[in-house]
Amino acid sequence: MAGTMTTVVAPWVRTRVRAAPGAALALALLVALTACLAAAFPRAVDRYEDAGLRRVLDDATARKTTVQVYAPQPGVELPQEEREQALRGAALRTAYAKVLDTVERPLVADPAQSSYGVRTANPTAALDGWLPQPTGIPARMSLTAQNGLADHARLRSGRLPRVTGRVTAATAEVEAAVTAETAKTLRIKLGSVIHLPGVERGPLSVRVTGIVVPREPGGAYWTTMPVLRKPSLIQLPTQGGASDKYWLGALLLAPDAAPAMLGTPGKPERYWQLAPDTSAFAAHEVPRLTSAIAALETGPGLGRIRQRIDPTADATTDLDDVVKSFTQLRSGIGPLVAVAAFGTGTVAAVVLLMAGGLAVDRRRTELALLRARGGSLRGVSGRLLAETAVVAVPAGALGLGAALLAVPEGRRSYAVAAAVAVTLLACATLPVRAVLAHRAVRVHGAREDLTSVRPSRRRTVAELTLLVLASAAVVALRRQGASGDQLVALAPVLVGIIAALVLVRLYPLPLRRLARPAERLRGAVTHLSLARAGRTSTSTVLPLLALLTALTTAAFGGSVLAGVHAARDHAALLTTGADARVEATHALPSTLPEQLRRTPGVRDVTPVSIAYRAQAGEGSGREQETVAVVGVEPAAYGSLAREVGLGGFSGTALRSPGSSGSSSEAPLPALASPAVADRYGTRPFRVRLEDGSHVTVRIAAVRERTPAVLDMDFLIVDRAGLGARPARPTAVLVTGNHLDGGALRKAAGAGVDVRLRAEEEARYVDSPLQSGAERIYTAAVAAGAGYAVLALLLSLVRAAPERAALLARLRTMGLTRAQGRRLLVLEALPQALLAAAGGALTGWATIRLLSPGIDLTTIALATHSSPSGDAQLRTDPASLLLPSLSVLALATGIAAAQAWWTGRQGSVRELRAGDGR
Repeated sequence: MAGTMTTVVAPWVRTRVRAAPGAALALALLVALTACLAAAFPRAVDRYEDAGLRRVLDDATARKTTVQVYAPQPGVELPQEEREQALRGAALRTAYAKVLDTVERPLVADPAQSSYGVRTANPTAALDGWLPQPTGIPARMSLTAQNGLADHARLRSGRLPRVTGRVTAATAEVEAAVTAETAKTLRIKLGSVIHLPGVERGPLSVRVTGIVVPREPGGAYWTTMPVLRKPSLIQLPTQGGASDKYWLGALLLAPDAAPAMLGTPGKPERYWQLAPDTSAFAAHEVPRLTSAIAALETGPGLGRIRQRIDPTADATTDLDDVVKSFTQLRSGIGPLVAVAAFGTGTVAAVVLLMAGGLAVDRRRTELALLRARGGSLRGVSGRLLAETAVVAVPAGALGLGAALLAVPEGRRSYAVAAAVAVTLLACATLPVRAVLAHRAVRVHGAREDLTSVRPSRRRTVAELTLLVLASAAVVALRRQGASGDQLVALAPVLVGIIAALVLVRLYPLPLRRLARPAERLRGAVTHLSLARAGRTSTSTVLPLLALLTALTTAAFGGSVLAGVHAARDHAALLTTGADARVEATHALPSTLPEQLRRTPGVRDVTPVSIAYRAQAGEGSGREQETVAVVGVEPAAYGSLAREVGLGGFSGTALRSPGSSGSSSEAPLPALASPAVADRYGTRPFRVRLEDGSHVTVRIAAVRERTPAVLDMDFLIVDRAGLGARPARPTAVLVTGNHLDGGALRKAAGAGVDVRLRAEEEARYVDSPLQSGAERIYTAAVAAGAGYAVLALLLSLVRAAPERAALLARLRTMGLTRAQGRRLLVLEALPQALLAAAGGALTGWATIRLLSPGIDLTTIALATHSSPSGDAQLRTDPASLLLPSLSVLALATGIAAAQAWWTGRQGSVRELRAGDGR
């Protein structure tokens, strides 16, 4: 032969992808979406945690967040020249560089706000009588020579202080500047001379050459030592009588004028203030940040500072306490977010497994033929892996890129790892499931429904193992709360898994029993649908697992969000007592209630008079008890209390005896708090009101809470039984929907406090940790619901060819289109009911089991104290029922749509012999 004949074989991957472009595109979209969500989640968590950390640091004052390194004045054993040189600007600047070099990352100093200098540790009393003396005590002045005054202040008048010649401990006069607030409060003018006592020398004269205004009054440069910006009125502790007070101010010297402090009794000390750069902090670096702070305070960092600068140097800061408060807040919120993340991640993983199972079913004949013709498991699985990777890897990379663009903040490594995990799962699902399905070479597949395939021992062992894990997780969560390990966060998912496995085993039994009486009914549709539903496929466990996990997560997440909202709403209600509260320290105008009633959204108003400092009991001093006496109109106030759920009562129970014709000297019936009721019982006792008048009351009812008074013992009486002056309203409780705060404040006028329930509720969300966690939780629940719908669609798509063929065959036997639709709906209805009922029941059981270990107080109220107590997790009916009903409606709707579409296909019409057209 002149040449050798070669056979060109089309590449497997290209051929298979071109053979099913729709399936390849669907897989790519699924992988891209899942990879995007998986990669975005850790970055979104990092973003809101970083924002929460920065908010905590920004809310704290610079005195708490700044690291202060200080060293006393050089020892007297050193030569005088060396002591003076250690206080000059050049030496301090060199030491400042050494201190910065000691700081370990991630603790980074902000050079613009950090400072150094010399200050008198003991401010000395000025010798000038013209400085203000509130109680005859001379004002004290702190001498401070801090670097960078020209960069952090602008001149209002005069010039900045400077040094002429060489300043020593014997220098008689130096120049200084003061801030505008110091000058105004202490009556210091440009050119004023302040004299401070000296040591072994005459007084030190400090001439004010400039008055400055801080450029950033709230910056760390000025607020680390607040006395630099404005003077403080110091109150001395006294045994009794009038307290002694004096003013403390600061004189800002030039840096090279610091040696003059050595000639005063002020005990000068050197200091270096490191203001942290909060923009460089990340929440995931908090452990390292805590370690770096500890190293500076008591660890090796302080040792290096003492070695390089001064053996007596020390460091102090409250930054570690600020970071600890953030850690405590995050530890209360993080486990709740982890529950949603595990639930959504489980549903997404199940959907990927279902997509691989659908591909295996679609190509069952092809793969069986390959195995029958000698194809090895390794060869077949390798080709399937390459085929899937060609689609999944670019899709995963695309999803990762979209996540990085959508959420630019956060750690990239975690996002990459999550996207890679999703891609690997998508690539491995098809080959692994193909290997499991075609381990043995067979030509004809056997039935794979629960009628013929019984659970194996391995499956039984796996199910028992999951049962043990779920039980351990639930017990751990109930004992130690939501701050446990990852097994605790998996508890809802494990409960859903167990429920799915149990329901798959049990649900065919009642269907088969119902099929027997259905045989006696006219028509075969009901019996046939129940019989087919009873012979469910063993693959039903995956879609049911996805649905139950999603429904459980949705119920748990919805209950968490509803509980958070309810806790905030209740805390706000306890603060205001109604939808709005209008209150003043004086009596309100008699026309105000009607003016408030006419404002938009107001439904009703209830005026009350409140005496917060009334004295109950006989005698005086310690024998009396301070209570709040509230004068009300009993019927209106009782109705309000019932409406808001804060100790409602019947209006007749508090009616004044005088209003019913009885003696006006009879005791007033009163509604009391439990503590007051325990002390006085039902006997009459006298109460002294704030205006000096007295009233006799008798406790007729006891309530723990009442709308008018917050967190205080109280007595509620009929306002008609009080005198004219104490009966005048001091507060108005307003109820209504969509109240206009501006209109209420305009109607109330100046000097009146107006608080809205909605505004108080919004005040409890003051941390990005709270709002970010709520958004993440909502997104996770929504994503889980979306994947649940996708799992339902995949399960229906998997059964679509079989159902289409069944309808085609039955149509040849005379089945009408309406009967076909009823058949598919009735066949899908049991599984949909199973998923809906099982999801609602599992969600309810999960919440009931886990609620003792879940405390929503942290995420609901954050750092605010609330009189409502702990916010516990409770079932939310809407979160339980709405997702389940949606699944039921979607499943039956898709089945009806499939029957309608199949009935319109031409193949059905061709199969029906003799069909008249």
